[in-house]
Amino acid sequence: MALRSSNRGRNLWAVGLLEVEPTDRVLEIGFGPGIAIRELSRRTTQGLVCGIDYSEVMVRQATKRNTDAVHAGRVDLRCGSVEHLPAFEEPFDKVLVVNNMGMWGEPVERLKEIHSLMRPGGRIAIVSQPRCPGATTETTVAAGHEIVACLTAAGFTCIRSDTLALKPPVVCVIGEAIPHFKTILSTIP
Repeated sequence: MALRSSNRGRNLWAVGLLEVEPTDRVLEIGFGPGIAIRELSRRTTQGLVCGIDYSEVMVRQATKRNTDAVHAGRVDLRCGSVEHLPAFEEPFDKVLVVNNMGMWGEPVERLKEIHSLMRPGGRIAIVSQPRCPGATTETTVAAGHEIVACLTAAGFTCIRSDTLALKPPVVCVIGEAIPHFKTILSTIP
């Protein structure tokens, strides 16, 4: 996975769209070999990059690929799944999901749980490059529409999408976490 140029290009493109700041706390769900983790840690020089992946093999590969940042305490990689998110000390400013939302059971529920881990105004980027046999531009468009619907149902706003011209094309849908109800109530005098 780490050696395919399309995988590298897709991950670096998605990180760029996420507009990561140096002090951000970022979570990547399903980080694979750690390509995006490496780029995220380069951008979050004063922040923290966390990641979960259900594969112990991927955790080992990503840890090796990001060994300096892991040892410096700027990257925290864990074996886990989106269905059983671990506890994190502080909320996240950004969340990245590349090519794995289609494997989630109950994606809207998972996105609601992710939303609860984010700061108000935080940004999520969900990337999909359909890999099914015969995938086309239309397959990518349909995947983008499904992601938009799931993000909307989970309470994200300001949703937009972008496309990367690969074969088949890649879609990245970005949404913002609205302030939590408790936060809104606490600001009312």
